[in-house]
Amino acid sequence: MKAIHAYLTFNGNCRTAMKFYQKCLGGELLLQLAGESPLSDIMPAKMKKLIVHSVLNGKNFCLTGTDMATDDRLQKGNAVALLINCSSERELKTVYKKLSAGGKQTQPAERTYWGALFATLTDKYGNHWLLNYKK
Repeated sequence: MKAIHAYLTFNGNCRTAMKFYQKCLGGELLLQLAGESPLSDIMPAKMKKLIVHSVLNGKNFCLTGTDMATDDRLQKGNAVALLINCSSERELKTVYKKLSAGGKQTQPAERTYWGALFATLTDKYGNHWLLNYKK
């Protein structure tokens, strides 16, 4: 196995969310519209503007996403979180501030019993993030 990537599903705001993550984390963003897919001719016009697949590639991460929710509608829960192992305390605090903008800071950065600086947040799109830095 090479790697496991996080794949996020959005409700029509994938483009906005992925651009936000790019602003927070850096990297190169690729977006593919549903209207650019081979099925474009048979889909409703409003669906053509949705993101069928997006990839945000950074030096040490890959975040993927889509607007293509299943028929049972998108329901955000707390079963999935994205973990970032930061390379410095400064990076952790910077990323925490950026990702939590418009969202909720659930646990500010603090030293843990496992010897790391750790913080949690829920971003403005309802996704949960864990930030960890261990010297």
